[in-house]
Amino acid sequence: MQLKDLHLVNFRNYEEANLNFSNSIVVFTGNNGSGKTNLLDAIHYLAFCKSFLNPIDTQNIRLEEPFFVVQGSFEKDNQIEAIYCGIKRGQKKIFKRNSKEYERLSEHIGRIPLVVISPTDIGLITEGSEERRRFVDSVISQFDKTYLDALIKYTRNLQQRNAALKSGYAPSDLLDIFDEQLNEWALPVFKARENFLNRISLLVQKYYLFLSGGSETIDLTYESKLKTSSLKQLLEESRERDKMVQYTTVGVHKDDMGMLINGFPLKKYASQGQQKSFLIALKLAQFDILSEIMNQKPLLLLDDIFEKLDQSRITALMTMVSKHHFGQIFITDSHPERIAEILREIDATFDHFGVDSAQVSKL
Repeated sequence: MQLKDLHLVNFRNYEEANLNFSNSIVVFTGNNGSGKTNLLDAIHYLAFCKSFLNPIDTQNIRLEEPFFVVQGSFEKDNQIEAIYCGIKRGQKKIFKRNSKEYERLSEHIGRIPLVVISPTDIGLITEGSEERRRFVDSVISQFDKTYLDALIKYTRNLQQRNAALKSGYAPSDLLDIFDEQLNEWALPVFKARENFLNRISLLVQKYYLFLSGGSETIDLTYESKLKTSSLKQLLEESRERDKMVQYTTVGVHKDDMGMLINGFPLKKYASQGQQKSFLIALKLAQFDILSEIMNQKPLLLLDDIFEKLDQSRITALMTMVSKHHFGQIFITDSHPERIAEILREIDATFDHFGVDSAQVSKL
């Protein structure tokens, strides 16, 4: 799958932009704050119906404007798919494929597989377990609709149970119903996460070895109480505590993805360079899994990833992504000479766009 064109109106700092792409590598260069990352975010909207920078849709509308529009045409198997996203203040999001509006946005997830590597990924290491669950959920949901459906139903029932606990009206028969439903939907979520993390761990190790030269060992683990007990049992054991604190304290919404380096927590024991290499390895492993399961190569967005990597690792990474098995790649860099020289050294053809104060020009 390749993105052939991208059109923006009132999106973030862009009044208007119209871009056409002809190569499998596309580079956006310019100063920080010029709008490079916003172009990647627009592509992310077309794949996931949302931003990877700001989850509040209306805050992605250009200042004082009433709406934004993001459109793109994707070529897949010699067929063109036109994707449209429109946000207007005070109205619901409009999302269309080939001029037909989706009834549910979840129907679109997975149609355009995409992997983004960004400085914001550091939150996977530094922030709480919610960030890591969100990452796992976003990947699995792209290829497993059963998982997405179970997760949505689990979350809905969890919200209802929490509301009952908070209201103070949570009789045993009502909690029994919620617990039965939560147990039903937690099991497929747990199994899918466990399979995914077992699978991705080996790939992360492979890519980290390539990037680091093998000086450290890394690992991913799945941390869930459902490994040893059913959720129904856990909910029964925690019921009185849940009533006291007025929310559900156990369940797959408390799961975590452990990240280790040489057997110790990555957050505490890894340098910035090691953390950066780990995150890149994690996202490349994500790419491999999506590519194999979905039988198509996702789009790969590389947003300002060269900081904290030395020149040899940058060159090795770019050689791998351009010559290996990756599909269309979009790259942002604040050093136009650096990225252009690297791509020329590895004999890669690319589209090069300069970005200056939300004005885009072909270089």
